[in-house]
Amino acid sequence: MRLPPAIIGHTEAVLREVLRFTGPADGTLSRYFRENPRLGGRERGVIAEAIYGLLRNKSVYTSFSESGTGSAMRRITLLGLADAVGIDSLGGLSEEEDVWLRRVMEIDRSHLPLALKSNMPEWLWQKLSTKFGDEEAMKLASALNTPASLDLRVNALKSNREDVIASLAQAPILAEATPFSALGLRIIKKPSIQNLPLFKDGTIEVQDEGSQVLAQLLGAKRGEMVADFCAGAGGKTLALGASMRNTGRLYAFDISEKRLAKLKPRLARSGLSNVHPVVIAHERDAKIKRLAGKLDRVLVDAPCSGLGTLRRNPDVKWRQTQVGVAELNVKQASILDSAARLVKGGGRLVYATCSILDEENEGIVEQFLTTHPDFTLLPVSQVLEEQKIELEMGDYLKLYPHIHNTDGFFAAVFQRNKVVAKIAVKDSSEADEVAE
Repeated sequence: MRLPPAIIGHTEAVLREVLRFTGPADGTLSRYFRENPRLGGRERGVIAEAIYGLLRNKSVYTSFSESGTGSAMRRITLLGLADAVGIDSLGGLSEEEDVWLRRVMEIDRSHLPLALKSNMPEWLWQKLSTKFGDEEAMKLASALNTPASLDLRVNALKSNREDVIASLAQAPILAEATPFSALGLRIIKKPSIQNLPLFKDGTIEVQDEGSQVLAQLLGAKRGEMVADFCAGAGGKTLALGASMRNTGRLYAFDISEKRLAKLKPRLARSGLSNVHPVVIAHERDAKIKRLAGKLDRVLVDAPCSGLGTLRRNPDVKWRQTQVGVAELNVKQASILDSAARLVKGGGRLVYATCSILDEENEGIVEQFLTTHPDFTLLPVSQVLEEQKIELEMGDYLKLYPHIHNTDGFFAAVFQRNKVVAKIAVKDSSEADEVAE
């Protein structure tokens, strides 16, 4: 069945907006669909698939679009639509466009130069190639350019994995247990789950398996005082609250009231009552200072480039820059420093990102250890064993889509020395008094 010719025009119009990179692609798509309510569900699905395919394959499509006639934007649009639904499904093609499109789609992309085939910005491909070598970097790039699976986390306060798998099968939705997270499920296809009773009552939450593992590294326990320092919409917060069995006190800090607002309905569904969302002005807010040296565990899922999430957010690689990453590094170091002040002697601090760049990961950790002698790096291999997670790692957690089938994640685990911590908290309190 052919799509109406207007689909090409709509896709091209959205693409023009998306390629300005003034904001996330999903937001641009949502706004366009609201402004064009006559577009049906099928048409919206095709447009979205084409746009995301274009973002994943932008380098190759741009190169291919240098041939043919008409505007380059239309040619790129046609390539994206042809990859998404096939040439025969497109209505409104001229005879010349049809011939050109079929010829271009027959090109064997495996013979393209690596830098082009990677569909990464030049600066990013160079970093990946230098770090991993061409062959491994290409495997990583290919995985990052492949749509992610749909991962769920089972709310342990409400059910268990086996029962949820059985309930989903009745929908019918096929799910399998994830290999690393004890509460994770991977959905074989991508159905809409928002209307499922299991979702509405908070039994399941959408969360990448890698993100679930990060929360487990913190090892939050019953009755403890814990903070999710950069909580965002609260995916890890919910996981932490459940692991604490809804006891103790869990702070969800974030500078964005809008992001924390998205946590509230999720909290209501989850059944958690130990979570306390707190909007802060910045990482050195007075609300944080009052908790210095009082928390058992602190998770810092730091603001980062997001380059580990390209399977879900392919536009990020085109919106991010080296200058932007350097600016983030300053912020990351400052946030980690402030979060560290909350940790009590003997307490645990986890620094994490959804980045694959050394300067956001090992670089920040090494800098932190140099300036914070009261913290010791705990080998992640030891922590994983403690949490009964079967993952081969060294000092750090490093998850990659082509190896672990998760988003790209990094994490380092620290423990605060008890004796030095007491001195540091005292000094910090005195410094605050002087400042006041």
